[in-house]
Amino acid sequence: MVATTSDPKLDFVLTQIESMVASEGGSLKLLDYDEGTLRIEYTPGLNEECPECVPTHDQVTQFLTASLKIHAPYVEQIEVK
Repeated sequence: MVATTSDPKLDFVLTQIESMVASEGGSLKLLDYDEGTLRIEYTPGLNEECPECVPTHDQVTQFLTASLKIHAPYVEQIEVK
């Protein structure tokens, strides 16, 4: 489970995206959130029956960007490692 921050809006987004990647065996790890910059470590899962179902790092970045624009627009930069 991804660590929580002191920001409920940001926590909501992280929980939602984590649920999505966890459904394919992946995980998110909050590395840092400071002054509008969010740093996340994404470990993709493995789905031998549907490898294209496992989100790429770029897709996770896109999901986070889109969701944060709605729920936490003050997050200005996202880094997914």
